[in-house]
Amino acid sequence: MKGHHNLEVWKRAIKFVTEIYKMTDNFPNNEIYGLSQQMRRSAVSIPSNVAEGAGRNSTREFLQFLSISQGSLSELETQLIIGNNLGYIRNVEITLKELDEISKMLIGLSKSLKRKKGQQDD
Repeated sequence: MKGHHNLEVWKRAIKFVTEIYKMTDNFPNNEIYGLSQQMRRSAVSIPSNVAEGAGRNSTREFLQFLSISQGSLSELETQLIIGNNLGYIRNVEITLKELDEISKMLIGLSKSLKRKKGQQDD
């Protein structure tokens, strides 16, 4: 399961990480080691786990890493809402919509892998 560079969800998540970094650059200085850093780690975890899963030896492992990506995505969603509530983020709806699209892509990839797995042994 090599070739994460060809996965659209990975490409889109990479772009999204860049946006999160730009967004958190505008957070107050007292958040540099708090919410800002946590959001960055959660965002980076999404494409990183897609890449790691794609590099594993089995579909089962890939699915596990996609699940971890989905968990990081949910974590980031929570952090975006907190950032919005604190007044650090404007137009959070746009960011949450993009996060939702990435989530749908992760779910679609997982479903596709599960179908393929049902047709062949790991």
